[in-house]
Parts: sequence; structure tokens; C-alpha cells
Amino acid sequence: MGKIPVVGLGTWKAAPGQVTEAVKVAIDVGYRHLDCAFLYHNEEEVGAGIQCKVEEGVVRREDLFIVSKLWCTCHQKSLVRTACCKTLKALKLKYLDLYLMHWPMGFKPGVKDVPVDDNGLLIPSDTDFLDTWEAMEDLVMAGLVRAIGVSNFNHEQLERLLNKPNLRFKPLTNQIECHPYLTQKNLISFCQARDVSVTAYRPLGGSSGEVDLMHDPVIQTIARKHRKSAAQILIRFQIQRNVIVIPKSVTPERILENIQVFDFELTDEDMTGILGLDRGLRLVTFPRAESHKDYPFSIEY
Repeated sequence: MGKIPVVGLGTWKAAPGQVTEAVKVAIDVGYRHLDCAFLYHNEEEVGAGIQCKVEEGVVRREDLFIVSKLWCTCHQKSLVRTACCKTLKALKLKYLDLYLMHWPMGFKPGVKDVPVDDNGLLIPSDTDFLDTWEAMEDLVMAGLVRAIGVSNFNHEQLERLLNKPNLRFKPLTNQIECHPYLTQKNLISFCQARDVSVTAYRPLGGSSGEVDLMHDPVIQTIARKHRKSAAQILIRFQIQRNVIVIPKSVTPERILENIQVFDFELTDEDMTGILGLDRGLRLVTFPRAESHKDYPFSIEY
């Protein structure tokens, strides 16, 4: 089972019209890790980009590391394989390198991604993520996926999974929101101590109201010092913490820039300065799911 390439292309909120081109550019400039999900509703377009580059001979399928995610409405054991096959068909692939449980929470199955009742409250499913995990383990046994992992799990949920009786496969990674305003120090230590890698999504922050990480004076100063962009500093920061990082972009120049992060190193002083920006600021909170029994953000980490 291959190691996850340290920089990958994120495809969340990448419009279907733009994502095929983004994938092609990414593969051309050297990306080998692509992060997808059923929820993003653009897997067919991602697949078209992959297929194009494989047919051109730029890359072989086995050189790529392709990740997708099981959505919350498919946590029932009987629905897991169908969901995975749907993703494989959309991506035009025979197997995934890694399949993640997108959230620890199960929702009522059906056509709506986020099913709500008449009061606008989320309708959960009567499922336990340990059972969902067993169905995901079956996918590995069947050869549909090479490895499995989790996303948005807190340390208690991860502990519960790792301590599951008769665990056949450990999660390869825990994909979590992570950037200097949410450094996730405790959760990263917890995962890495248990040999579960960490993948950072939203590594560049992103504008949520008043939040503009890219223009933070600390980041800007370090960027000027190294003659790099703010994004390159934010990506390099994660790499030096042994965290896999999946910046999302559909702009060719930025896609290239985001992977040009191996020709410089941040100093200990730089790292300390960036870690000092932590303010526990979560950009992805999923407020509608707050009352779910498996909502992951009710505890500190």
C-alpha cells in the first residue's frame, strides 16, 4: 500500500466546468495525489481529467494516488459498497487508493445530501461509525480500495475506532481542517503517536467573514524573507509538521505555485511564529449537525 504523496490537489468547491482543466494542469506539473468526494458533485469531471492524462501517456494510473469519501447518507452497511462503486464509475477507475469516511456522522439515506425535517433540523440515521467501518474494510478485501481512513474525527472517535474489537484495517489518515488559525496541535500529536497520518484540508484558510490568513502580517513577513508566496509558506508549514496537505485551486499559476514548496525550508523561528497564530478558529463547523450524537466538534480536539 503506497504512501500518500505529501501535496495533493483539493477539489472541494471546484466548479465542474473548471475542475477537469485543473486536474490536467495539476498532473502536468507533477501532482500525483488528487482528493475527491461524492459530496463535491464533480467526480465525473475529475475522472475526465485523469483519463485524459493517462491516455496521453503523461502518467500511469498506478502513479496516481486518488482519494474519495463516503458521504454521511450512506453509512448503513448495506449502502457502502454501492456508494463506493458509484464514485469509481464517476471517476472511471477500477480502484481507489484511499477511501475516507467523510464525517463520523450518519444521516438518513435518500437523495438529499443533508436531509432535514420540517423544522430544518438534520435527520440522523440509526448507525454507528464502527459498523460503517466494517463495510469499508470489506471494500479493501474486495480490492475496490487499497486503503481506508477517516475525516473530521476527534481524538475520542479515533480512539474508539482504533480500539474496536476485530479491527481488520487501521485508518491510514485522519483528514481535518488545519491552518495557522487552527493548528490542531493536540489532534495531530494524538494521530501521529498512533501511526495515523494527518491530512490538512483548508490549509490556506479562506475568507470566512473577517478571516484572511494569507494577509496575516506574520505570514507576509516570512513570505518576504523566503521570497515565496503566502500560500507556499502555509503549505510548507504543514509539510514540516509531517502533515499531508491538499490545497485547492483551479488557477493554473496557483496550482503550480502550490507544489513548488520543496526548494526552501522554514526555520524553527518561522515555525514558532506561525504556530503562535493559533486561535482555535474553525471555518468548517457544519452547524446543522450540531445536535448529532457523533458531531465531532463538541470537545476541544
